[in-house]
Amino acid sequence: MKEEAGKVFSIAKDNKAVEGCTISKEVHSGENYISYFSMAQDTDISAELFPYYKLIILAEGDLDVYGFAQEMRTLKENESIVTPFDVPVGMKSETGAVFTEIAIRRDSIMNKVVKAGEAFQLSNLVQYQDRKIVNMDVVHNDKMKFVVMAFDAGTGLSEHAAPGEAIIFALDGEAIIGYEGTEHVLKAGENFHFAKAGKHYVKADKKFKMALLLTLE
Repeated sequence: MKEEAGKVFSIAKDNKAVEGCTISKEVHSGENYISYFSMAQDTDISAELFPYYKLIILAEGDLDVYGFAQEMRTLKENESIVTPFDVPVGMKSETGAVFTEIAIRRDSIMNKVVKAGEAFQLSNLVQYQDRKIVNMDVVHNDKMKFVVMAFDAGTGLSEHAAPGEAIIFALDGEAIIGYEGTEHVLKAGENFHFAKAGKHYVKADKKFKMALLLTLE
């Protein structure tokens, strides 16, 4: 991935729009590509057909997603949508928008709580449970996995290493991310990148929700 491992960053703050322009940045290639998009005020991405789903995670601004239904789907900050495949999908923003786009193969296994074409909040997919960690697989295939997790205060994950690269999306609260011997405070709205086999742990002294995107390509 084209992100520095072991460093807190912000997709919203690091990808500001340029007036009158739409900017894209590919951070991971392959059939499950990952790209960041920055759309300036009153810009539009024309509707096109794609042979795969796309998961859109809006980090900042408002985004109208159109073409596949009679009514537009308007995303507000921190909302997401899975766009359907083989139908026209376009996007426009009156206020400006920064979002992550993740390509998802059409043969991927998707959780039934997520329906293509319907907006949702990742943080609402899982709820806190007393002294427990709640984990939900949102979508996965043999090359990627996207999960959301809710950590009650006082819980965490012991040190381990992942079989691929990963990006954390902090959704609610804050936690300590230990990575290769250094601790980092990660707060809602921020991101973190693990390199393949990078040793890490999660310590949630407070309630904390996150999404984890794992790539295996």
